Amino acid sequence: MLELIGFDGDDTLWHSEGYYQAAGAEFQAILARYIDVTDSQVQVSMLATERGNLKLFGYGAKGMTLSMVETAIALTGARIEARDIHRIVQLGKAVLEHPVELLPGIREAVEAVAARHAIVLITKGDLFHQEKKVAESGLSDLFRRIEIVSEKNERTYRRVLGEFDLAPAQFAMVGNSLRSDIEPVLALGGWGVHMPYHVTWAHELETGLSGEEERFVTVEDTAGIPAAVARLAERAAASLTAS
Repeated sequence: MLELIGFDGDDTLWHSEGYYQAAGAEFQAILARYIDVTDSQVQVSMLATERGNLKLFGYGAKGMTLSMVETAIALTGARIEARDIHRIVQLGKAVLEHPVELLPGIREAVEAVAARHAIVLITKGDLFHQEKKVAESGLSDLFRRIEIVSEKNERTYRRVLGEFDLAPAQFAMVGNSLRSDIEPVLALGGWGVHMPYHVTWAHELETGLSGEEERFVTVEDTAGIPAAVARLAERAAASLTAS
């Protein structure tokens, strides 16, 4: 049976990606003063730079800001002015300083799940920024444990489960990203609740899941999370009985 439920942070508990998207739009406007390329071309170049820098900078606003500076220098042939480099840095700071706004109904959903299962928060990104968001969310008291990690992959989830002395089949993850929150957990033999967010970073859209897997369910909003977890708990119990 399900013993532990994990929750993602960004765009599952609180809004996040929209602030990055807004910074990206401002970044494109800055570059438009120097180069004649489409927004999509800027986005493709920026995404390639971010992917190349992930192993150095990790995820989050600081890595995004450094990647914007690098992309701006490359696309403008180093013609970008210092004042516009400063504007780009300010965009990154604005993302780091944005207020924490919970998704509607998420506290009630988390409380409902916590009434039946132990829960843990597993979120990735810059340590300082994530700690700030967790503290300001007002949700930290609900979680048995809070894990801020550099990457969400099979190794990360296996470590967390090992520390709780649980098998993957006893764990389900709730999150907006199929790539980070659902796919690695399913690969280990766990379960997942996918709650899509209205905007998603292109890097997180890459997944090998077909959407037909029986080990995860998709919900439209936070209100559907408790029932989805209960459904997975039933499936987990049934699979245990069958084995």
